[in-house]
Amino acid sequence: MAEVKTTTTTAPRPAPKAAVAGKPKNSGSMLLNFIVVVACIAIGQLIYYFVLGAPGNFNDAERHSPKNVMGTMYLGGFVVPILMATLLTLIAFIIERALTIFKAKGSMNAGEFVRKVQYHLANKNIDAAIAECDKQRGSVGNVMKAGLIKYREMTTNGELDTEQKVLSIQKEIEEATALELPMLERNLVFLSTIASAATLMGLIGTVLGMIRSFQAMGQAGAPDAAALANGISEALINTALGITTSLFAIIFYNFFTTIIDGITFGIDESGFTLTQSFAANYK
Repeated sequence: MAEVKTTTTTAPRPAPKAAVAGKPKNSGSMLLNFIVVVACIAIGQLIYYFVLGAPGNFNDAERHSPKNVMGTMYLGGFVVPILMATLLTLIAFIIERALTIFKAKGSMNAGEFVRKVQYHLANKNIDAAIAECDKQRGSVGNVMKAGLIKYREMTTNGELDTEQKVLSIQKEIEEATALELPMLERNLVFLSTIASAATLMGLIGTVLGMIRSFQAMGQAGAPDAAALANGISEALINTALGITTSLFAIIFYNFFTTIIDGITFGIDESGFTLTQSFAANYK
């Protein structure tokens, strides 16, 4: 099976701040995720029984002789609605991650954005640099803006030496980074889990279908052709659904982590730019 890659970051992450009133910060997100998963399971069951299992999809009232593809999918057995729920869950989190990550990417390329900020800092125009952050409207811009605000504060600080000021700016950038990156990586665990679990669930359905097929072949006398065909259909349908779901999960997981890697690199570059600029301009 193809492996999914993991996202790595070079910026150190301080411990997250305590949640207000002792409540976990991600409790609302966990509840929403639970609701989404339960809704997908319910929708998968409804599609299986009322759409795939509709009488018009079969040639007989017992639903043993499928008339079309949907009837054939119905014969895949109880694993089919589970796989359909998994596919729907995958689609839901792909949409959610796409909206979040593309928004975090911002309206401007990270490299171009950092060059503009460098230009303004070289001219000691901090307000113009902050204005560029507002135009970028992404995670890199958010982290850079937090660092620039501390940068501006340090330019008027007469109590600390240059090295202490640079460390203060760097600490502010690290704290801002610790707030941005978890938002980008959240819910990717669903995609990585589905990438592995969907194939395994499909294999379970395949094994069950093959068991039914061999049972039909092992009957005394002539094999039951209908039972044999149904068992093979169950095996193939579950295999196809499991592999297809896993394939899309792997593709989108790697796609999103690649974008996050680019954003992380931009954040690291912005932090390096601020500290080096301050050290050079305010010795």
